Amino acid sequence: MSQPRAEYPRPQFVRPEWVNLNGDWQFEIDRSDSGLERGLRDRELPQRIVVPFAPETELSGIEDVDFLEAVWYRTTVTIPADWAGKEAVLHFQAVDHDATVWVNGVEVVRHRGGFTPFSANLRHVAAPGEEATIVVRARDSHRGPQARGKQSQLYFNHSCLYTRTTGIWQTVWLEAVPTVHLKRPRITPDVAGSSFHLEVPVSANKPGYKVRATLKDADGEVTTADVRADLDLAPRLTLQIPADRVRLWDTTDPHLYDVRLELIDADGNVEDSADSYAGLRSVSINGKAILINGKHVYQRLVLDQGYWPESLMTAPSEEALVRDIELSLAAGFNGARLHQKVFEERFLYHADRLGYLVWGEFGDWGSGVGHTDNDNQQPTASYVAQWLEAVERDYSHPSIVGWCPLNETHQLLHDRITQLDDVTRAMFLATKAADTSRPVLDASGYSHRVPETDVWDSHNYEQDPAKFAEQMADLVNNKPYGNTGGPEGKPISLAYDGQPYFCSEFGGIWWNAEKAAAGKSGNSADSWGYGQRVADEEEFYSRFAGLVDALLDNELMFGYCYTQLTDVFQEENGIYNFDRSDKLDVPRIKAVQDRQAAYEKD
Repeated sequence: MSQPRAEYPRPQFVRPEWVNLNGDWQFEIDRSDSGLERGLRDRELPQRIVVPFAPETELSGIEDVDFLEAVWYRTTVTIPADWAGKEAVLHFQAVDHDATVWVNGVEVVRHRGGFTPFSANLRHVAAPGEEATIVVRARDSHRGPQARGKQSQLYFNHSCLYTRTTGIWQTVWLEAVPTVHLKRPRITPDVAGSSFHLEVPVSANKPGYKVRATLKDADGEVTTADVRADLDLAPRLTLQIPADRVRLWDTTDPHLYDVRLELIDADGNVEDSADSYAGLRSVSINGKAILINGKHVYQRLVLDQGYWPESLMTAPSEEALVRDIELSLAAGFNGARLHQKVFEERFLYHADRLGYLVWGEFGDWGSGVGHTDNDNQQPTASYVAQWLEAVERDYSHPSIVGWCPLNETHQLLHDRITQLDDVTRAMFLATKAADTSRPVLDASGYSHRVPETDVWDSHNYEQDPAKFAEQMADLVNNKPYGNTGGPEGKPISLAYDGQPYFCSEFGGIWWNAEKAAAGKSGNSADSWGYGQRVADEEEFYSRFAGLVDALLDNELMFGYCYTQLTDVFQEENGIYNFDRSDKLDVPRIKAVQDRQAAYEKD
C-alpha cells in the first residue's frame, strides 16, 4: 500500500527536510481510560491502524464506531542521520481530542482540541541517527462540554450529527530545523499600499542575525527586504510591490505570489529558510456591504461539512480535497462556510489557488449541558484557546474572507451575564485582536450576543419560496429576519444594528430519488432533512430557484450560504450524493446562481 496522505501538510510554510510518518502504527482501544495504569505506554500494542485515518473509519482498518473513551498509538522511527546538527520537531496536524505524547518514555507534549496542530521539539530525547519510539494517548469523552463539531454524542448517527472521530485524523510528520530557526510568519496583504506586511517570529534573537523576505511572481523576483532579527521578538518587514507588478487575488484571478523567507546569521550565511506564498486581497465594510478589493463581490457560498463515507473528517486523498472545491464551483458557488470543523490546511491551499472564498469556522457544537434555556450552553475557556490556534494557523490564507467562531448558540437573553456571554465575547475579541484585516461574525445564526459584531446573519429553512422571500425582504427597513427560537418568542439575540447581513444557512432541500420512489416521505433513521421533502426532482429545481432568487434580488444582502454541498450520512439535502456522485442536474443548479445579483453594482 502506498503511503496515505503523503503530501506536505503545511503548504504555506514549507521546509525541504521532512519525513511523513503516516502509515502502519500499533494501536489499542482503551475503553475505560485505564491504559496508563495498565502499562500501555511501555509495551507493544496488539492491533494495527493506518494513520492518519481515525479508528471509526473504514480506511483505518479498525472501523469501530462504538464510544472510544481513549485510544493508544505506538511506532518507532529513525531520525535521519543527515539531519546532524539540526533538531527534529514532531508535528501532529490534528488529534481528537485530548492528546499526550511520549517519545522514548519521556512526555514531550500535551494538547487539548481536536482540530488544530501541535508540535514537540525532540532535541532532549532523540538526536539525528537515533531511534524515537512515539506513543500517543488520545482521550475523547462523549460526555460534558467539548468542541466536537458534528460528532454524535449518542451511539447512533441522528438528524445532522454523524459518526465520531477519535484520535489521530491528520498527518503526523517530522521536520528538521536549525537550533535558531524561523517560526511561522503572518503575512498581511495591504492592497491600498500595494504591499505585504510580514511578521516573522524567530526562535532566538541572536546578535547580528537578520530576516530576509523575497517576493516573486511568474516573471521572477518582484522585491526583497530584510530587517534585523536581534532587536524585536517578532521581526517585521514590508514587501513593497512596484506598480507594474501589482496583481490582486480574487475569484476570477486567484493570483499568488511566491515568498521566500531566510534567516541570515552574523556572517551572512543562510541559517534557515522556508517557502510560502501570499495573495494581495482586501476585505472592507461600507454600510451593509462587505467589499473584496473594494468591489461588490456577491458571496454565493455553500455549506461544506467535510465528511467522506470511508474516512469521516479526513479526506481520503489529496484529490478528494480538490474535487470538493471543483464540485462546488461547477454548481455555481464561489465559496463555502467550512462548517463545524477546522478543515485540513491543504484544503485552504487549494481554495487559495482556485479563487474560492472561505469563512473560517470552528467546530464548537458540544457545549450543551442539557439544562434550561437560561443556561443550556456552557462553552469552556478551552474553546477560546483552540479557536485562537485555528486563527493563527490560517491567518495568511487569502481565500479566508471572514471568521466565525460559534454556530447556532442558543440561550435566552436576560439580566444575568452567563458563561456563554463571556465565551462569545472572549472569542470575538480574541479574533479581532489576532486579525484586524477580516470581519468577524460573533455567532452564526441564533444568539448574537456581541453588539459590535461586524456581521449579522440568520438561518432560515423555510421551504416555501414565497414565504421565504417575504421573511427576508425587510432588511431594507433595518428589520432583517432573525432567529428567535426562545419560548414564547423571547429573544436570544441582541438587536440588529445595521451591520452587513446575509442568510448564512437556507435551502437544505430534502431529496433522495430512491427513497422517494419507495414512498418514504418523513424523517427516519436513514433519511433526514429540512421541512417537507420535494415530491420529485422538478420540484427541487423550482424550489431551489425560488429560494435563491429571493436572495439574489436583495440589493442589500452581500451573499448567502446554501445547505449543503453533499449528503452526509442520513442528512440528504446535498447538491451531490455523499460519495460525490451526481444527484441532480448540476448545470441547472449553476444556471440559477449565475445571474447577476442585485448587490453586484460594479
